[in-house]
Amino acid sequence: MKFGKNICILNVGGTKYAFTREVIKDFPLRRVSRLHSCSSEKEVLEVCDDYDHERNEFFFDRHSEAFVFIMLYVRSGKLRFVPQMCEISFYNEMIYWGLESSHLEFCCQRRLEDRMSDTYTYFSEEDIKAEVESRGEEEEQVSRLENTRWLERMRRTFEEPASSVAAQILASVSVIFVITSMVILCASTLPDWDTAKNNTVEEHRIIEAVCIGWFTAECIVRFIVSRDKSLTGENPQLQRAGVTLRVLRMMRIFWLIKLARHFLGLQTLGLTLRRCYREMVMLLVFVCVAMAIFSALAQLLEHGLDLETSNEDYASIPAACWWVIISMTTVGYGDMYPITIPGRVLGGVCVVSGIVLLALPITFIYHSFVQCYHELKFRSARCMRSLSSEFLN
Repeated sequence: MKFGKNICILNVGGTKYAFTREVIKDFPLRRVSRLHSCSSEKEVLEVCDDYDHERNEFFFDRHSEAFVFIMLYVRSGKLRFVPQMCEISFYNEMIYWGLESSHLEFCCQRRLEDRMSDTYTYFSEEDIKAEVESRGEEEEQVSRLENTRWLERMRRTFEEPASSVAAQILASVSVIFVITSMVILCASTLPDWDTAKNNTVEEHRIIEAVCIGWFTAECIVRFIVSRDKSLTGENPQLQRAGVTLRVLRMMRIFWLIKLARHFLGLQTLGLTLRRCYREMVMLLVFVCVAMAIFSALAQLLEHGLDLETSNEDYASIPAACWWVIISMTTVGYGDMYPITIPGRVLGGVCVVSGIVLLALPITFIYHSFVQCYHELKFRSARCMRSLSSEFLN
């Protein structure tokens, strides 16, 4: 900085901070440290909103309370959201000053990801940086933003069926192809399918070729407009071509997951599982611990004591695990059951314990499911209103 006084004053939304030139040079916020390399007032005005030469004061028309929390990060190294402030608004303030989502604490990162997943408009960090830091390159910025908006519209058309009329039409066609492909896949396992296939082999081939062509084209377009284009390698264990083709053919059943974009219930289930993964892990731990305890006791009481009425179904602890899991979930196939009195008492305790252990985390998952359902329902209703106004216009 070749002008001004040794003391620099930062005025952020009316709140003033005084620093020396040396501190400004190595300041952790990129936008502030850029002031040190400015050699004229014109360059300064490209970084801040206004400059007072007499007082050497730099004015930034930004959120003052958000900057207070950003300054706390500069001092302590911990960055958290401002209470009662929108997460996305605070994230925009972070991008403006030169911070990224990785600077947030882990709990706040989760809040930001959940918030971003609940909105329809997404901007990557590179897009926001280009928008707020390239004011002097207006023409290049406009072209870059136009390309970004076009890709964003294409991505929303394929990923969000409720975003526009074209997206709804595309979603309907995709559902038809998914259902058709699933019907053919399920029918191919019927005993009479080979006879029917011999009679109408051309029709079956045409239908499968059309479905595969549609899914291939859709995958190519999704790959072009996607943000993350990371590729996965092939599975080296599938060596034989026949096994590979058979597995790939059966993988078509997972196309049913595509229907989650078109049905509110499946979206609610997916969002609930994502938000309640800790409760799901806790539930899994409960089941595993109980299964280890009851299977060991069942194997001991039914087979390990060398009684005359030794039950061969409980010859090992892994074999007893199957009985424990179907008993705790109250399925009870009846393929194996205890025959000794101590074993039957243990079975009763196992069933009751399963009911109690499985019911403990269900309350949290249920409340999260209701919350996710209302959020998605409200968002769907809002999109339908916007689509109605768009159609009328």
